[in-house]
Amino acid sequence: MARTPSRATGPANRTPQPLPRRRTPGDFAKAFLALLALLGLVVGVPAALASFADWPLPHRMPSLDMVQQQISANVFVRILTLVVWLAWAQFTACVLVEVKAAVSGVGLPSRVPGAGPSQLLARQLIAAVLLITATAASFAPGLGQQGQHIENTSRPTVAAAQQLPGQQQAATVAEAMQKQAAAQAHHAAEAQGGAVAEGATKFYRIQPPEGRHHDSLWEVAERHLGDGRRYHEIYQLNKDRVQPDGSKLSEASLIRPGWIMEMPADAHGGDLVEMAQQAPEVSPKLQQQIAEYAQSGDHAGPAQQGAGARPGADSATGAGAQQQGPSAQQPAQRPAQPQAPQAAAPEATASSSHSGFGLSEALIGAPLLAAGVLGALGRRRRMALWQSAMTAVAGRRGMEPPVPTGTDADVHDALLIGADPQAVRFLDQALRGLSAALDAANRPLPVVYAAWFTTTDLHLQLAQPSGEPPAPWQRGSDPALWRLERAAVPEDARGALADVAAPYPGLVSLGTLDGARLLLNLEAAPGLVSLSGPGGARAAVLSSVAAELATNGWSDRMTVTVVGFGKELGALAPTRLRHLDSVADLLDDLGAEIDRRRSALGAAGHDSVLTGRTGPAQHTRWAPHLVMIAETPDQAEAAALVELTAGAGKLGIGCLVGFEGSTQHLGAAWDLEISEEGRLTAPLLGLELTAQLLPAQVHDAVVRLFASADTMTGPDGDDPTPAPHAFLVDITEQGRPAVYARLVGTYEIIGLEAPDGERSALLHEALALLLLHREGVHPLVLASAMWPRGVTDEVRDALLGRLRDWLGSDEDGSPRLRTDAGGRLTLARSVVSDLDVLRSLHYEATEGSGARRASVRERLLTDALGLVRGPLLADRPEGRYGWLGHEIIDTQLPLLVADVALALCAHHREREHPQKAIATLRTALASSPADERLWNELLRATHDTGDRDALLALVSELAALSGPRGLPPRTVALLDELLPSWRGDGGPAAASAG
Repeated sequence: MARTPSRATGPANRTPQPLPRRRTPGDFAKAFLALLALLGLVVGVPAALASFADWPLPHRMPSLDMVQQQISANVFVRILTLVVWLAWAQFTACVLVEVKAAVSGVGLPSRVPGAGPSQLLARQLIAAVLLITATAASFAPGLGQQGQHIENTSRPTVAAAQQLPGQQQAATVAEAMQKQAAAQAHHAAEAQGGAVAEGATKFYRIQPPEGRHHDSLWEVAERHLGDGRRYHEIYQLNKDRVQPDGSKLSEASLIRPGWIMEMPADAHGGDLVEMAQQAPEVSPKLQQQIAEYAQSGDHAGPAQQGAGARPGADSATGAGAQQQGPSAQQPAQRPAQPQAPQAAAPEATASSSHSGFGLSEALIGAPLLAAGVLGALGRRRRMALWQSAMTAVAGRRGMEPPVPTGTDADVHDALLIGADPQAVRFLDQALRGLSAALDAANRPLPVVYAAWFTTTDLHLQLAQPSGEPPAPWQRGSDPALWRLERAAVPEDARGALADVAAPYPGLVSLGTLDGARLLLNLEAAPGLVSLSGPGGARAAVLSSVAAELATNGWSDRMTVTVVGFGKELGALAPTRLRHLDSVADLLDDLGAEIDRRRSALGAAGHDSVLTGRTGPAQHTRWAPHLVMIAETPDQAEAAALVELTAGAGKLGIGCLVGFEGSTQHLGAAWDLEISEEGRLTAPLLGLELTAQLLPAQVHDAVVRLFASADTMTGPDGDDPTPAPHAFLVDITEQGRPAVYARLVGTYEIIGLEAPDGERSALLHEALALLLLHREGVHPLVLASAMWPRGVTDEVRDALLGRLRDWLGSDEDGSPRLRTDAGGRLTLARSVVSDLDVLRSLHYEATEGSGARRASVRERLLTDALGLVRGPLLADRPEGRYGWLGHEIIDTQLPLLVADVALALCAHHREREHPQKAIATLRTALASSPADERLWNELLRATHDTGDRDALLALVSELAALSGPRGLPPRTVALLDELLPSWRGDGGPAAASAG
């Protein structure tokens, strides 16, 4: 099926035509000054030397006597004059090399030996002049072009060709769509009737640039196939075929003038060439070249597809570019022939989300975003638990945040399914490892524009070639691509890289293409990055980018400023994300910050923030500041933003601006466009992705999850009962469970026969997950937990069947593994864990019958504390139970044990049994050694014994445990109350702690 254009209205010519950039008086002034500087350096310097300085070299061959003479002031001046002549000659050579490259528009400028700064200066001056004189100023680096060239209204000079009737450009969009449908029907007929006839094969010859406009595969496809997204068909037909100049079209390479491109059979337009024998008006040389090229190809190749075909794994961007300015300008590159990604959890389960589960595909297909959000949510919940514990009265507090329901539950499940913390860990270690290796070799960090990330490797897109990468990195298919396999990074590398600053914290996911995920480095953009398209889709992209930047795990410190949207996203990262209401508010702060950063870099002697992230100065971190703007700035604000952000990439400042409609912003360095269908494109680059989005409904649910993390059943709550979702069991003799699992300590199961040895570990892990989530577990969540790298539906269903058979049925015949109305898996009440019993005993002792009878309370609390045999699942096998990293049970269990001990300690102190209280607290400290409440109660109980030496010994023990931070303020205040002279009597340790 032919693709529907992303916009319903538009001109008949669908070829992307960038708008002309408005030349400001400042541009003309810069160009004029650059021209004067060039004339002064190239012409003025030799004229001045010839006029005011004598010829520096001797007029005759020097003799030995001349060499032995003392160096006079005149000789010294001649030596300096010679140095100036040599510097002028080198600079002039650089100017000639850069002018030649700019005029020809072919290839990259040659490097003049030893002339790095001189060639850089020459390039900048020539670029400033070309800003006015060139018909198309295309100075964008890496993955983006500014698209600031004038619309080319003249047709390129091409070889004459036969033009078949009806092959002209369609007059309207509707005609173009009809034409694509007819082309697709033509391809279907060819598929049934055999290969395309030889006489129908067409060719196109890449033309030299007019002014500075370079042809690209996207534009060729737009002109001759009616859809630029069919560029990959041209690529497939011509890849790896020898061109007339001896080179080949390969992944991430530029197309060059003079190359011949075989075209699909439905190509049309007056600048095409049929087979050489059918085009006698073509020059004999071109006829021979086409004939030779035709013999090297396969006319029935896989690239001759319909207009709706998707790019394959080997598709190239084909966007031609010329090195211009201080960095190499290259097309959007993908790693050459990336390995097929293994079935990752998000991809493996995404298909299942179509089967009525109703989960958010946006989060399931965004493993890095989901991992960051889920990690931030876990930290928020742990913090809320600790805050609730420290402010609770008499042990009454909420034990966990409310379990989400409805849409919030679906979004939470999608986070659990989509999150890939291992991928985040690899990305973080890979980038920090690269920084450490380059620093050890005394090499600077290269500028990285983007990264292509798969389940098997990572490719970095450099701004320009930077030599050989350090091991274990390898050079990719292009000198500006560095590649690292995931298997080359050890799992335990994080500890050795703890002190290495994150080199590229501005990388953020934009979307995927054939299993490869594109991360754009917003920090490295040489100016504004514009995002155009429908308002809803544009907001979804901005929300996704802001959420991932605020929560990603491959950065240290960062400031993310959202303007005109996303105030509620501050809940995800209050210390990292801030909100401003308008662009005017941003401009007031941004200008001052840029000035401060420039001054700081100059004072530190750094040329960019990258230099500050390596070597002795890396402790400064040079945190980036990334800005997302949702509202379209007015003309004055846009001009101010362009001026402020020009060259801001070296300062660690990036800016992504959303614009209404589809008009590309005139001053943007990189232009992106999002369609209603979620396709993210950069038309002039041939870049088309499935965008990573955070739709409004999902965005709101994520925010609600963070808000609910702070909703605890506090000490002042009206309802002292546990949260409605709390699972309490019958702790009487009549409530003996049919299946009892011990999770606190060594994992044991009572009441079930041991399962098959090969599947025992998997069944035990699945049961543990269900026992820790009595509210229910989504089948896809269970599958992603058991198989983090992905699994098929058949294998998942087989596990559930075996788990159901193993658990069996209750006496009434009902299965112990059930499915609730929402499709989630739940356990029958007859299947109980010691954690359930522990919670129930604590509740009954503090809120039930134990609250009224002291003897019952003591017995219940003693039984509860007796259940604590060690940490949760103490003997779990290595490499499994990775899903526990998403849980907050590591905080809940120690707090629950502490609550039990504190309640029992209070009971013993009321009965004036301080030794029993001390023994109780010591038992709890084995499971929760950092709980300040336990230590304070231990101080009180020890004080109750009247043993001053024991109290001072405990103070010394606590001071040693606290380390350089010293004792907590509450503990210090308590000691001042219990033993006012403790600072002087406690010895050096206590004194230093105080």
